[in-house]
Amino acid sequence: MEKVTISILCGGKSSRMQSEKGLVLFQGKPFIEHIIAAALPISNEIQLVTNTSDYDYLSYKKIKDIELDKGPVGGIYSALVHSESEINLILSCDIPLISTELLSELIAKHNTDFEVSVFSEANKIHPLIGIYSKKIIPILKKAIEENDLKMMRLLEKVNHQIIEVAGKRSKQFRNVNSLTELNELNAKY
Repeated sequence: MEKVTISILCGGKSSRMQSEKGLVLFQGKPFIEHIIAAALPISNEIQLVTNTSDYDYLSYKKIKDIELDKGPVGGIYSALVHSESEINLILSCDIPLISTELLSELIAKHNTDFEVSVFSEANKIHPLIGIYSKKIIPILKKAIEENDLKMMRLLEKVNHQIIEVAGKRSKQFRNVNSLTELNELNAKY
């Protein structure tokens, strides 16, 4: 299998969570550590896209956003520019339930005819659990220059594949954006 670089977008301070999202605790461990644990069996080539020193305790490569305040589009752009792999697994830092199995399935089903492969469940697309090719760097750069930062608009501009997931496994896509959602998650698991 080709080398895969895994980039976790650590984003900024979340206003709804009132703290650095990737460092929120779930089952006694920060979200980011759950995600790294799921990603490590796939590749130890892991980089964190972050503009803060909050993640310095982790031994992985940290990269800063090339263009600040450009949201996930800017994060993906920075991740791909710094990656040496053609296949890049991009993950957000707020999906603590994600599993190695699901990430492996994404890689296995990724067809290299496509520049991007993402999951969807119940007609909801999850662009921040996806495979992104370095080929789309110019498209990302143009989107940033034009301040066209919606992820769904980015997908429309690239040759992409949507992989449907249904049933119980779809709970792994759950991203946690607020203290209420975190409390619900902690109550459930």
